[in-house]
Amino acid sequence: MVEFLKDFRIGIFIAIIGITTVVLGAITDKALRYLLYRKQSNKEYDATGFKFLKHLIITIIYILGIAFALIQIPEFKIIGHSFLAGAGVISIVAGLASQQALSNIISGIFLIIFKPFRINDKITINNFVGTVEDINLRQVVLKDAENNRIIIPNSVISAQIIVNTNMHDTKCCKIIEIGIGYESNIEKALEIMQEEIAKHPFFIDTRTAENKKQNTPLVVARVVALADSSVNLKAWAWAKNSTDGFIMYCDLLQSIKKRFDEAKIDIPYPQQVITLKK
Repeated sequence: MVEFLKDFRIGIFIAIIGITTVVLGAITDKALRYLLYRKQSNKEYDATGFKFLKHLIITIIYILGIAFALIQIPEFKIIGHSFLAGAGVISIVAGLASQQALSNIISGIFLIIFKPFRINDKITINNFVGTVEDINLRQVVLKDAENNRIIIPNSVISAQIIVNTNMHDTKCCKIIEIGIGYESNIEKALEIMQEEIAKHPFFIDTRTAENKKQNTPLVVARVVALADSSVNLKAWAWAKNSTDGFIMYCDLLQSIKKRFDEAKIDIPYPQQVITLKK
């Protein structure tokens, strides 16, 4: 009877600790979310470190809760003889799992310290393109253009090349490259490309005062190659960010093609001249 009461008391303590841990974790999460919501009213506030700290605090709360619960079981470390055979396998699996988890945590800390990207940055990792939505102890969450969530472990990111379109400078340069026929008017084609780019509402003037003094063109357009089937033209169009740049790029392809048709400028299919000898 005494033993039963002792076990019952231990069970009550563990239940209280478990409930307290869950409640404390939920309250902490809600309080930190509210604080983050207030901070985000400031557009210059960087939420990257705050979100990572939130995950870290909640994880520590649960680890402490589990630790206090285990302390209540005096003989918890005593494992039955029936489990001895599998102890080696369990140790290996646990060691590998903890090693991977530790690698993700350390990599996450490095991401926060060195900041190769931040929350709301648009990045490319391993051919995945998306906006950084969250950075936690284990992984980085990206949201792509189709509203999918791409989850990448922190340790994987540390070994990858990252393309960040928002780091230090958000301006985006879109390159418009079009091939025209050899018999088409090259000067007219370049002029059309410059005009269409310059009048697009998302185009921005990136020339410095010195460039303007030197009469640098508002839009730079050049002949870049004499290809097998076409004369390749290239123009550089600047936008304030990658989103505007993508929209501008799509619009310009359409408007330039329409102007080329009106000016009788040919965009040829791949061609090959065959000469037959008698």
